[in-house]
Amino acid sequence: MWTSSKEFIRVALAEDIGHGDITSLLIIGDETANADIIAKEAFILAGMSFVSEVFDIVDADVKIDIFFAEGSVVKKGDIIARISGRAKSLLAGERVALNILQHLSGIASTAGAFVEKVRGLPVRIVDTRKTKPGMRVMEKYAVTIGGAWNHRFGLYDGVLIKDNHIEIAGGVKTAIVRARKAHHLLKIEVEVKNMGELMDALDAEADVIMLDNMSVEEMKRAVDMIHSHDRKTVIEASGNVNLKNVRDIAETGVDIISVGAMTHSARAVDISMKIKMGTYYHGVP
Repeated sequence: MWTSSKEFIRVALAEDIGHGDITSLLIIGDETANADIIAKEAFILAGMSFVSEVFDIVDADVKIDIFFAEGSVVKKGDIIARISGRAKSLLAGERVALNILQHLSGIASTAGAFVEKVRGLPVRIVDTRKTKPGMRVMEKYAVTIGGAWNHRFGLYDGVLIKDNHIEIAGGVKTAIVRARKAHHLLKIEVEVKNMGELMDALDAEADVIMLDNMSVEEMKRAVDMIHSHDRKTVIEASGNVNLKNVRDIAETGVDIISVGAMTHSARAVDISMKIKMGTYYHGVP
């Protein structure tokens, strides 16, 4: 795992620039330029701190004015930021900066859409580990900017017994017992696919029960069963969650809905960077 976003950005810049931007050889010396980062559609903004890091790594003399706070809803045509510095530096950082900003803003906007669908209900929308390699910290950050919540960051910070663990252990109860012996201070979450596994999870006193790939009707029956057995158990819904069914799922009474689509299927939003020659000014556009 990257120890910082800067480490990831350095690798991304090296991938793009390689041994040098050969097209920018047409630029003479240290000619300076100005650039606007422009929204080409409406979306929730996320990732400008990483854009600043990109240009700081490329050239510490590059200056950037940011006109919208993280989490702001920007409109088509809005100037998100203005940048000034060496023309070669602006071009060197352009693609990596935009790739990150477009991707993270897309995730924030998708998260925001899911949160809006369940507004008014006592449920949290959370993410999953279905993230792009090396970008998990960035992507999970964008999820929170969109108003959703983070689930565990990796295999190291939460016990979640899934179908393959259950298969290896030989059953739900055995898996929970083994996990509790190995991690007696941590909460134990287990994934169940049917009522039989649910009863096993309740008998073994799982702290969190994930209802995996159940229909809304099955989920409602499961929630009622859990509540009649023990109202302290946290209930999570997962699997095939989308914007059309997320409110129906929330209305079953689950506490958490995990949505992999927020990270693995979010569409990158449309953002461009346009260079303008001439006098640069700092301040509101």
